[in-house]
Amino acid sequence: MMRKIQRRLILLAGLPLPLTGLAAPQAEDSLQARCAALQTQIGGQIGVFALHTGSRAQFGFQAEQRFAMCSTFKLLLAAAVLAKVDSGRLDLNQRVRFGPRDLVPHAPVTGELLQAGSVSASLSVGELCAAMLELSDNPAANLLLPLVGGPAGLTRFLRELGDTVTRLDRIEPALNSNLPDDARDTSTAASYVGLMEHLLCSDYFSGELRQQLLVWMNASETGLQRLRAGAPQDWPAGDKTGSGANGAVNDVAIFFPPKQAPILMAVFMTGSTQSLAALNAVHAELATLVLSHLQAGDAGMSR
Repeated sequence: MMRKIQRRLILLAGLPLPLTGLAAPQAEDSLQARCAALQTQIGGQIGVFALHTGSRAQFGFQAEQRFAMCSTFKLLLAAAVLAKVDSGRLDLNQRVRFGPRDLVPHAPVTGELLQAGSVSASLSVGELCAAMLELSDNPAANLLLPLVGGPAGLTRFLRELGDTVTRLDRIEPALNSNLPDDARDTSTAASYVGLMEHLLCSDYFSGELRQQLLVWMNASETGLQRLRAGAPQDWPAGDKTGSGANGAVNDVAIFFPPKQAPILMAVFMTGSTQSLAALNAVHAELATLVLSHLQAGDAGMSR
């Protein structure tokens, strides 16, 4: 396992690669107008926030509006699990048993283990985290939630980090309902980026555990057509997607520009009836435009 982690960490080191693939930077007003146009184009709502953790340049569009997190909550859950590992209250090698009654829709890892009609199976805490972040396995998330005190325990963890907005109230798959004016299981783009900075870009975790979280994000297979599709291909990156009812199509990501501090970005969507491919394309365009804007170093804060 450690050799696999070390190989992937080479990708996350920010090697001196050429900056390619970004559009010319746009002025703040122009970028705001383009976000508004994209929102009209999809027929729903978009929330965007991005932060260059080195220059502190930032950009936001409806960054304080609440959106259903859907499976993006899994990144925060993995962080809560690692916090318990860091304090010695959990072990990544600890086994968790599960059976057919634990299965819910979208179980690419846990379902495969039970496919042959097995009465039960088990995975380690670390394997459940990997399944949850790399393939968005829903039963894996439900099996990990009790280890941090359930949805209420995860919310308490976020409050301890200083976040007063983000909340988890339910488990998979109910948390994906994305009902109008429902504050359950929501965050804002600005709040989520703040959490990512604390968890991914500070000394909150011991170095090895923070890198492990980055390794899982880098290995994620579900977001390759969203924000990561809009960044230069030679930028190491990691993300966690989330999708749900009523047009919820989300992604949160960390990018490593060559020789620079990381850039964090969150995009949440709701209310669109367009195809997933069309909404993925909007994610990619937003990443291209916003990353270019932050690279220019003249971005101001707007919400």
